[in-house]
Amino acid sequence: MKKSYRVYQVDSFTRERFTGNPAGVVANAEGLSDSMMLKIARELNNSETAFLFPGSEGEYDVHVRFFTPFCEVPICGHATIAAHYVRALESGMTSGIVIQKTGAGILPVEIQSEDGNYTITMTQGEVKVGEPLSLPIQMEILSALGIPEEKHRRDCPIAIASTGHSKVMIGITELDLLHDLKPDLTKLSEISPRIGCNGYYVFTLHPEDATLVHGRMFAPAIGIAEDPVTGNANGPLGAYFVTYGLFGKDDEEFCFEAVQGEAIGRKGKMSVTVTIKGGNPVNVEITGEAVTVFSTELVL
Repeated sequence: MKKSYRVYQVDSFTRERFTGNPAGVVANAEGLSDSMMLKIARELNNSETAFLFPGSEGEYDVHVRFFTPFCEVPICGHATIAAHYVRALESGMTSGIVIQKTGAGILPVEIQSEDGNYTITMTQGEVKVGEPLSLPIQMEILSALGIPEEKHRRDCPIAIASTGHSKVMIGITELDLLHDLKPDLTKLSEISPRIGCNGYYVFTLHPEDATLVHGRMFAPAIGIAEDPVTGNANGPLGAYFVTYGLFGKDDEEFCFEAVQGEAIGRKGKMSVTVTIKGGNPVNVEITGEAVTVFSTELVL
């Protein structure tokens, strides 16, 4: 028997269509096989598509799975924002807390409703910040990204950070260089299995401005040449800042705004909040908005 699936295209970390980060959302995914979810993600051709399944009473409200066009990933920031935006729209939800099951664990999502719009705050997964990568690997990464060694920020060791889906953090000195990067995607893909991380987040810092971080994220090993606005990069970046003593080390909470996507015409922004205990990051939340671009039905 055929079933109709409700499919949405949502731009996250923005309220302006055709900016921010596009995500697919299948609002009623029950009955879809893994292979069919991968095919749908490949057809929609966003960096990630979220598939919503029913919750389990007393445990969680909704189970969300995330697929790139190439594989399933444990969690995704912008697709989480998109998924809960769609869920709130469909249910007419007012403000409240939703508990979601993901590949990164069972986590809360806060929905705030105002004037027909929603702002979504996602608690990310377990915080992990690694030691600096070996110097030869750091040099390989800089070379693959096209970053001269002297343009790498010395106060930002190249290291892997994760709040559920890891990224390599690379701080550089110039915004113009960030916007002009033309990385060797094949080389980055080759490095990824050797370091156990598929994403490379390159950022500049602007402590004198309201927006602290401008960034770009490349993950060619999982089929994402460039992700426009990445929750699972900026979130762990906040934990990285605290761990390496750049910001927030002596505070109980550190908050900042990040902008991404400018270089590819898909600018979006998010807020990041890091909870700190004993000088260490213990929890990360990201907050963003969203807008529906289109919705349709897929009959399978």
